[in-house]
Amino acid sequence: MTQIQLAAARAARRQLSRFASQQKNCLRSSPLICQNVADVASNTTRFPSANRPWSNTQYQVSFMSTEASKSNDNSVEEMEFQAETRQLLDIVTHSLYTDKEVFLRELVSNASDALEKLRHIQATGTISGSGDQESIPLEIRITTDEAANTLTITDTGIGMTKEEMVSNLGTIARSGSKAFVHEMNLKAQGADTNDIDPFGEGIIGRFGVGFYSGFMVSDKVDVRSKSAGKVSDNETQITETDDGPIVWESTGTGKYSISDLSEDIRQDRGTSVVLHLKPELSQYSNESTIETILKKYSNFVGFPIFLNGTRVNTIDAIWLQDPKTVDEDKHSAFYKYVSHMHDEPLSTIHFRMDAPLDIKALFYIPSFHQEKYGMGRMEPGVSLYSRKILIEAKSPDILPDWCRFVKGVVDSEDLPLSISREKPQDTALVGKMRKALTRKLISHLSRMMKKEPEKYKDEFYKEYNFFLKEGICQDFESQQQLSKLLYFETSKGMAGELVSLDEYVSKCPPEQNDIYYLFAPSRELALQSPYMETFLKSKREVIFIYSAIDDFVMANLKQFEGRNLLSADRSELGLKDDDDADKEDKDGSDDSGATKGLTPSEATEFCAWFQTTLASKVSKCKTTNRLSSSPAVITDNESGALRRMMRMVETSEGGTSSNSMPLPKQTVEINPKHEIIVGIHHLKEKDPMLAEVLAEQVVDNCLVAAGLLDDGRTMLPRLNDLMLCIVKNNVKEEESGEKDSKKES
Repeated sequence: MTQIQLAAARAARRQLSRFASQQKNCLRSSPLICQNVADVASNTTRFPSANRPWSNTQYQVSFMSTEASKSNDNSVEEMEFQAETRQLLDIVTHSLYTDKEVFLRELVSNASDALEKLRHIQATGTISGSGDQESIPLEIRITTDEAANTLTITDTGIGMTKEEMVSNLGTIARSGSKAFVHEMNLKAQGADTNDIDPFGEGIIGRFGVGFYSGFMVSDKVDVRSKSAGKVSDNETQITETDDGPIVWESTGTGKYSISDLSEDIRQDRGTSVVLHLKPELSQYSNESTIETILKKYSNFVGFPIFLNGTRVNTIDAIWLQDPKTVDEDKHSAFYKYVSHMHDEPLSTIHFRMDAPLDIKALFYIPSFHQEKYGMGRMEPGVSLYSRKILIEAKSPDILPDWCRFVKGVVDSEDLPLSISREKPQDTALVGKMRKALTRKLISHLSRMMKKEPEKYKDEFYKEYNFFLKEGICQDFESQQQLSKLLYFETSKGMAGELVSLDEYVSKCPPEQNDIYYLFAPSRELALQSPYMETFLKSKREVIFIYSAIDDFVMANLKQFEGRNLLSADRSELGLKDDDDADKEDKDGSDDSGATKGLTPSEATEFCAWFQTTLASKVSKCKTTNRLSSSPAVITDNESGALRRMMRMVETSEGGTSSNSMPLPKQTVEINPKHEIIVGIHHLKEKDPMLAEVLAEQVVDNCLVAAGLLDDGRTMLPRLNDLMLCIVKNNVKEEESGEKDSKKES
């Protein structure tokens, strides 16, 4: 049972249940009435078959039998569903398709199938007769008539006999094209493959419902046809006949008629579908409207399409050609067609695949993207085709969202489609295809990175690095592959010099098992950061990242090639100073002129006082040997990245820092040898208030270094007080000095 029959069955089931309800009520009144209702339920109207005498009154068809078969068990009775013709036709023509304009795609596809059938017969030499038909070109002609409000689609294909009209047009969900392909394949099984035309690839139709889409836009449909010939008894050839053209007419209400075509209407070999459009849909009799629809859906049909005498489909479906035979000029023209852009493609990816299904794809990477110009988020750039017919424009299912900068087409003959042919049906298979295409794209970028490093860095990466980083955050299956495509500046490189993660790892000493990175607004600030002091002493290379998306990438990536990605603000980095650094520290400690640091007991006492005094900001205070020229740093594994991510999201949604989440308490690591720390330690007994102000400023300085201070203006009153204190102390010292000099004089 086909899908459309299942849809009809569901509609018929409701009608059958009403009959069952009536039968139940009849049992209570009269068995005779009950029998009458049962008779009505078992009756169904039918179209006449080809071998029955034609009757002007017999116009309706039944799609499913209602004959009952009783099993040996009298308690079980099996019955088949019935379908109401008019309701089924209404479902097909009004509920199956999303857009009304799709009707033209369906009718043009039917015309293409008729031409393909005749082309196959001519190619295999199974047609006999006068041979005049060879001179008629295989083409599709479309004519618009705004005055009569009609649209005519004509093909010079194989045409139909009266019996074929009844079979193909009088039976919904019967695909004549699909049956023809099956029949030809069966005949070809025992033949020499060298003598067989590669038939089937050009046939589009599958479900047998596309023709009825014409009723979406028309009040009446006329199908005029003249058959190319009669099939012989052994079905090995077609013989030309003198049978005249016939016409099939229907208003889409469940009835149709077939008669000879009037002699004053010309119909050569092939079929003409005349749509008498509904008054409110007269736009489909406009030439420009039809041209737009043709170029959207049917621009790559394998036969010429003429609209009012002018050729419409002038662009070849180059994705079906051998990639080695397509030159740059063809790629340039096709790229401009699919992308609607006027630049030249930066890179072209043309390939074929046979797993998980047969796929022919052509991708382009533009020389620039449009999101950076404030034009909003781009739509997906790849469209899905099947046998050169557009199925879904800018499909979101073909590639991940981070690949939306890619333009192109994907064509698959094997992809299961919905009945309306507007969406793929097998989501699992589509997912496999999506993964395969994504791997192919990443593989192409990897080759460009290795074979054309300058082009990759200067052109592609400079323009599209944001999309790669977005992919790492969203496409978890491709994280590791995408991470190999990233470039960063490092502490040991020059400004603007980019290094990949693979290159970073190759330069690591054998004992280094981690990858270190530091977030900073610029390279200058990164080099001046207190977090760099321990890496400079240990001579470890650090990756510099300058944007919130980079910080988020590192947090999501977590590992690369088995090495952990560690932020420089981690409290425990496992770094050891070099021997030279240790020697320098020993020499500095022996210098009588150097400031003596806090003793272990003094450092413990200071940390306790610091944590108690600033309890609202500090959760823990401890000493560290990672610092040399800075008094203190904040170390927290998550708050920095989390804070910056939240700030980015909040800003994008129009929020402000005033309604953001309060800054959590921080872990502060102090340098017990630094003069500021030693000075505050002495002041906390002599001038507790000044010591508290200085300690609070130390914490805020640490927040600034970590990029965690939301608003630096909160420090201004305190800085003014400190400056005032310094000024007053200097004035007092000067006044005291002047008094001492006067006394001496």
